[in-house]
Amino acid sequence: MAAFSEMGVMPEIAQAVEELGWLLPTDIQAESIPLILGGGDVLMAAETGSGKTGAFTIPVIQIVYETLKDEQEGKRGRSSIKTGGAIFNNWQMNPYDRSAAFAIGPDGLCCQSREFKEWHGCRSTKGVSKGKYYYEVTCHDQGLCRIGWSTSQAALDLGTDKYGFGFGGTGKKSNNKQFDSYGEEFTMHDTIGCYLDLDKGQISFSKNGNDLGTAFEIPQNVQSQPFFASCVLKNAELKFNFGSEDFKNAPKSGFVALVQAPEGHAVKSPQAGSAKVSQAKASSNAPRALILEPSKELAEQTLNNVKQCGKYVDNPKLRNLLVIGGVPAKDQMAALEHGVDIVVGTPGRLDDLISTGKLSLSQVRFLVLDECDGLLSAGYTDFLNRIHNQIPQVTSDGKRLQVIVCSATLHSFDVKKLSERIMHFPTWVDLKGEDSVPESVHHVVVPVNPKNDRLWERLAKNHIRKCGRKPSRC
Repeated sequence: MAAFSEMGVMPEIAQAVEELGWLLPTDIQAESIPLILGGGDVLMAAETGSGKTGAFTIPVIQIVYETLKDEQEGKRGRSSIKTGGAIFNNWQMNPYDRSAAFAIGPDGLCCQSREFKEWHGCRSTKGVSKGKYYYEVTCHDQGLCRIGWSTSQAALDLGTDKYGFGFGGTGKKSNNKQFDSYGEEFTMHDTIGCYLDLDKGQISFSKNGNDLGTAFEIPQNVQSQPFFASCVLKNAELKFNFGSEDFKNAPKSGFVALVQAPEGHAVKSPQAGSAKVSQAKASSNAPRALILEPSKELAEQTLNNVKQCGKYVDNPKLRNLLVIGGVPAKDQMAALEHGVDIVVGTPGRLDDLISTGKLSLSQVRFLVLDECDGLLSAGYTDFLNRIHNQIPQVTSDGKRLQVIVCSATLHSFDVKKLSERIMHFPTWVDLKGEDSVPESVHHVVVPVNPKNDRLWERLAKNHIRKCGRKPSRC
């Protein structure tokens, strides 16, 4: 019990786990439980029998319970991402003004896109209409990026229309699809300074403190609009600094940090509602956690694990539901009417209930894809994408959707592509590796001398194939 409690597991769950005979956490549990309790997305791979199911059911039970307890006591809970109107009081990247595969960290300043083939962009929550301003961007890897300024009318693919002005890592400046050589190339660990002079109508950049000169003269008709910090990425990660912490390189004389823009010159972004944020009130058919399994047997085993680990959790008591085929739908409907908190099921029956509105995804805080490679190989890719799109990425009280993906191997191309699309800065917990062999697989070498052991002669002729190559190659 003490071992699990040291990881932050609540005593009621730790007691139930101890009664299951789990005196110490397995490797996958020791790695994954603290990460999930900490609020992160996790990709995990481990052998069958390694305790992988417990690695996600234990934290799911605890966080769902804590969420319900906060609501019961009238608390809003802790928020890692500011949402609603409050977000626009801060200088950060805008979760409501970004491409589909553009991820923003909880601080609103660390940005990432892991798409290899497409560009994905974003703008800041606030812009400026007058004055001379500066912000910095540090490259965290060697991916491709363009950084700069744009108006709210610009495409998110910075520099491809007349309203966006970007500077790319290849040493090219771009505006209105015109790419010209400028400054120097930049890459990982480089810090780019972005200057905007709305008094003169000019945009310039610096690299690691070295001024690269004027990059753009802003047309008069565009200069009259507010400008926002902007970027576009392809398999890259950046960290923005709008001046809330010390700059690595001090700006040129006369330029101030964006955070110092006076109230009359700072403009909030008009993009404030395109991201899905749950405002719906909790209803009986709206669970907080959804766990998907590729088969009925696995779903039953997982639900049994949820019940066993959560049996001492009380006030409120968690309500669990198994949604699989072969069970009368009316029984599942009755359970939904009485209320559910954690749903474990298979895609077929879940799809029926979701598509008919019998099961609401408006309050889901956890999405767990167990045996994800099995789900994908069974042809459920479209279903997984569809339900992820229906789940609010941020709840009304500011809690972000957590996604847990379990797979026989994390090195499957399909699993990687799905995780890039639906997960937010996931941590990999890979206890198998790309080329490992499960411990349950045993290799045995049996030497056979065909001259002494003639049992092979009894085999049917179609089981024996004659080698057509020369004896030296057989």
